[in-house]
Amino acid sequence: MRIVFEKRQNVSRIIRVLVPALSLIFALIFGAILLLLSGVDPFTAYAAMFKGAFGDSHAVAETLVKAIPLMLTGLGVAIAFRMLFWNIGAEGQLAMGGLAATGVALYASDLLPGWSIVPAAVLLGMLAGALWAAIPALLRAYLQVNETITTLMMNYIAILLVSHMYHGPWRDPEGYGFPGTARFPEVAWLPRLYDRAHAGLFFALIAAGVLWFVLQRTKWGFELRITGENPKAARYIGINIPKQILTAMLLSGALCGLAGVCEVTGVMRRLQQGLTVGYGYTAIIVAWMSQLNPWGVLLVAFLLAGLLVGGDQIQMAMGLPAAMGLVLQGALLFPMLGGSLFAEYRLRVVRAETQEAILPQQSLAKESE
Repeated sequence: MRIVFEKRQNVSRIIRVLVPALSLIFALIFGAILLLLSGVDPFTAYAAMFKGAFGDSHAVAETLVKAIPLMLTGLGVAIAFRMLFWNIGAEGQLAMGGLAATGVALYASDLLPGWSIVPAAVLLGMLAGALWAAIPALLRAYLQVNETITTLMMNYIAILLVSHMYHGPWRDPEGYGFPGTARFPEVAWLPRLYDRAHAGLFFALIAAGVLWFVLQRTKWGFELRITGENPKAARYIGINIPKQILTAMLLSGALCGLAGVCEVTGVMRRLQQGLTVGYGYTAIIVAWMSQLNPWGVLLVAFLLAGLLVGGDQIQMAMGLPAAMGLVLQGALLFPMLGGSLFAEYRLRVVRAETQEAILPQQSLAKESE
């Protein structure tokens, strides 16, 4: 007798609602146990987290600042994951988008009309992210090189390249020795909605709507889903799989690059340390927990951003060690990730006699193939 994971043929609405709800309850209980072991009242800690993330307009703005890059990179990662292309390189694609936008802001502001600087930064940043993503896509599509390794390794190249630029050639000579570029001219600033929340939120909303329509209502979206669910069937009906891989990764990299553009033009307004703080890796969690649904990505990214901001708040408000916020975030995320797994799969007990009956059928099926 053994226990196996079995993919659900059909996931009912009850399962889709019940599993995340139970996962959240278990996550809060698990987090409360950790807080009690640390000598902290969990109700007080959770109240402080909620207040720090959603307590007033300033708190909501700070949550949005963290949510916007998670939304954009989460959408980018979700596209690649749709066709089982494991894009672990969102962090590097974000970095390249921010680098390209910085080049436009620093060196094109005096050459182009003022109204065109932000659109040019957006377009070139998206192009930079797309081209950076195209390298592992081409290697996978035509040479069968494992994309998990190539996308991950390219993150380090992009991060070190960005660091070199703001420590070296683009370093502000009037920055009193601090690494970073000069502040962007105002024509290169992404408009802010209020406080530090910026117009990148509109990019995320538009991208989610377009992606939902493309994936659900277009031929390319259908082909993308088929390629991810059954590559053999996709090849049989004539779908060009290398083309699908390249197209999906160009779009994925462009969205991640857009996240980098929003960070440098909307938040920092210069290129400096703090651009690559892990948004691209957290985007993997966002995409997985949202079950690759574009609208779900927006919701999960906002809630996860609230968790990040709230975790920082309890460190300051309650005098907890700096690591406590990260530990609590992980404690809350693990049950949620586990719940998303059980929404798609179920545990099944396979008895010995069942296995003996199944094996001959499998061998016959292989012989017939």
